[in-house]
Amino acid sequence: MELWDLYDRDGKRTGETWERKHGNYQVIPEGRYHMVCDILVRHVDGTYLLTKRDMSKDVYPGYWEASAGGSAIAGEDPITCAKRELFEETGITAEEFQLISHTFRDKSHSMFYSYLVTVDCPKDFVVLQEGETTEYKWVDIAGLLEYVDSELAIKTHNDRYAPYFEQLRNISMTEINGKHVNGDGSF
Repeated sequence: MELWDLYDRDGKRTGETWERKHGNYQVIPEGRYHMVCDILVRHVDGTYLLTKRDMSKDVYPGYWEASAGGSAIAGEDPITCAKRELFEETGITAEEFQLISHTFRDKSHSMFYSYLVTVDCPKDFVVLQEGETTEYKWVDIAGLLEYVDSELAIKTHNDRYAPYFEQLRNISMTEINGKHVNGDGSF
């Protein structure tokens, strides 16, 4: 049994919990939200991790996504959730999480914390979590942006990372114009 804390629109715990069952996030009471953390993983060489969602997932089954992540369990804060989800879904650990956005989605009764982490691990170190992900691949900035622009991308995820993806588009344009960009995105 997995329990979620419920939050109000100000991001404060209400003291209520919700038992997770397949698809029941849709019937969380109006004005209540559960916490979700997603993590965009950048390798120190400048590539990004994409994972393919398991076909058994109740949301976006079989889709590729540019993040690891999931719902916080009762008692977790955002960073604890992000660390746990990153490790569970990829086998990767990280300590420094850069918050990209904090948003609410009324349709799914979700409060999202979207992070970026930079990792320095062997790229074949990724361990897929059974029931969560089935494949992975590392892509460069162009590959990431190609995914973001594709019809198969998870649009709500892209919306949460839109400011960061826009920065990457600007870096890509600089590369096209002949300037050198380091693997970490800096000049």
